[in-house]
Amino acid sequence: MMLKPTKNISTIKQGEFRVSRAPEDVFVSVLGSCIATCFYDPVARLGGMNHFLLPGHDPGASREVKYGAHAMEQLVNAMLRAGASRDRLEVGLYGGAKVIKSGGNIGANNALFARDFVKQEGFRLIHIDVGGVYGRRLRFEPALGRASSDILRDATVLPQETHTPQTPRPTGSIELF
Repeated sequence: MMLKPTKNISTIKQGEFRVSRAPEDVFVSVLGSCIATCFYDPVARLGGMNHFLLPGHDPGASREVKYGAHAMEQLVNAMLRAGASRDRLEVGLYGGAKVIKSGGNIGANNALFARDFVKQEGFRLIHIDVGGVYGRRLRFEPALGRASSDILRDATVLPQETHTPQTPRPTGSIELF
């Protein structure tokens, strides 16, 4: 009797990323307005995935991975350190839904940022599954570069995404002396 190899499943949460070439590794994530980016180098048989909450840069310059620019930079650098080559990287983008009617355009802005980043960096975009009004469950096998996403039509299975509230700036005038 031959046993199937055991899979090592890692959940990639907001602000996290992972890189692996181990055949037993599987990365999973649940996405609403967030974006998960899956990078793959087919020659090195190496893949990585991130999960970011907001587009662009951290205005506080703390380089938090919850921001797209930092999440992408961290993941690409980790891929290169592990043996990937920039010119072979293939990319898949997932998420970016508008799951909350009053939530603004965070999902669309995340998706736009991710597309622009991939284009500006010259990576090959091979798959995109973004937008809509439903979240997604993503599964990525990094050693094979194989990703699959399922639409979540039942909001009860989508974890609440946490958005850091902006501290209101004081208004009015102030006299110091």
